[in-house]
Amino acid sequence: MPYWYDTAIDWERGGYVLADAGGRPGRPATEKQIVTQARMVWGFAHAHLKGYRDGRRDYLKAAAHGYRFLQDKFLDPEHGGYYWKTDLTGQPVNDRKYLYGEAFVIYAAVEYHRASRDAEALRQALGLFETIQARCHDGAQGGWGEHYTRDWRLLTDQDDRIEVELAGMKSANAHLHWMEALAELYEATGDRRVKDALEEALRLNAVYFYPRAGGQAAFHRHPDWRRATGPRSDGLSYGHNVEFAWLMIRAEKVLGRRPSWDHFDSLLAHALECGYDHERGGLYNRGFGNEPATDTDKIWWVQSELLAALTDGLGRGPRADYERALLALLRFLDGHQIDPQDGIWRESVTAAGQPKSTAKAHNWKANYHDVRALVKFIEGFGQPTAVPR
Repeated sequence: MPYWYDTAIDWERGGYVLADAGGRPGRPATEKQIVTQARMVWGFAHAHLKGYRDGRRDYLKAAAHGYRFLQDKFLDPEHGGYYWKTDLTGQPVNDRKYLYGEAFVIYAAVEYHRASRDAEALRQALGLFETIQARCHDGAQGGWGEHYTRDWRLLTDQDDRIEVELAGMKSANAHLHWMEALAELYEATGDRRVKDALEEALRLNAVYFYPRAGGQAAFHRHPDWRRATGPRSDGLSYGHNVEFAWLMIRAEKVLGRRPSWDHFDSLLAHALECGYDHERGGLYNRGFGNEPATDTDKIWWVQSELLAALTDGLGRGPRADYERALLALLRFLDGHQIDPQDGIWRESVTAAGQPKSTAKAHNWKANYHDVRALVKFIEGFGQPTAVPR
């Protein structure tokens, strides 16, 4: 957390400057994007809520700073919703509304409300939910549209301004994070409308995007839920599969349901069989069906989500396969993925641990996946009483 506080907060213009734009070290950031701006608010609020602070760094202040920037610069006062991207001063450079980004605004606002007790933040989150339901929900087929103009006209043709998923499709990625945001909003509000949406998102994710048979996971589906094919739609992501596994359990607990541990275990079993490096530790990036992984790079967020999922899996009781995988993962992270100088996770390394991208912060890399996983790990296994020497 000190790295993010000391390097990323833009005290002059508001929000956060995430350096190494696009993952190219040495190039300064030129813009601010809704996903990582919101994730930074969440990360600082979460750290404060969990008691992580020191005498020189006020993480609640850092969260409030970013939250105000979202409200002042990203919120569309005319049409509602939040712009996708601004320049460094907060002037919109892409005023479109994408479900993926809107979901993280809700996620951040709820966590900031929890940390600060700011009731207005929760009202903003609920108001954004109402806007998304009115503008994006597919009342005929179920699920949600994902790409919209500033005034909420659905975009169905792909262009270079759509930086996340595919126009005209429903994606596993956006529906996963929409479910994630709805779970936190429902826990915080108890609103029946949010509950209904959460139940729908959970069902659709579990059936169409992340079924029990992990090899059948899908990146995209057509609006009528037919499976999509093509270079960007074929294959699966081990990281998203295990992320859904533990977020599914979280959503079910918020809903008061019995957790679907059989579904959870099935997804983890597939990931450990097809996508895990049992020699060196760590989870590979992508593959196809039940075949061995085809992309064996190890991405920071994929390792984070496996760490979170294994922590939850072992929270139910001892399991030798999960414990072996977790210990090997920790050794790999400690030896290859985490910079010992500041604790920041390198973006990507090869299967053997050689750096591919050492970028620490950019428009898609903030203090979210790894901070969340580490906090879950500490809560799952206990704060160490001493540092081994």
